[in-house]
Amino acid sequence: MTSEQQRAQAAALYEQGNAFRKNGQWADALNAYAQATALDAKSPAATARQMLTDIMEFRCNDYYNP
Repeated sequence: MTSEQQRAQAAALYEQGNAFRKNGQWADALNAYAQATALDAKSPAATARQMLTDIMEFRCNDYYNP
């Protein structure tokens, strides 16, 4: 696969990840973002994956300790 084909595939996986994320399918979104990043390290999927991971790991202690 040429680098141009890899970038195109990465872009398609990034868009697929966005669709999964919008539908609440976060695990599928993370997988699509990871695949896109593997194909193109400069893909915006790397940032999207990190942001989604941060959201999933967020925990506000104030909500648990009133």
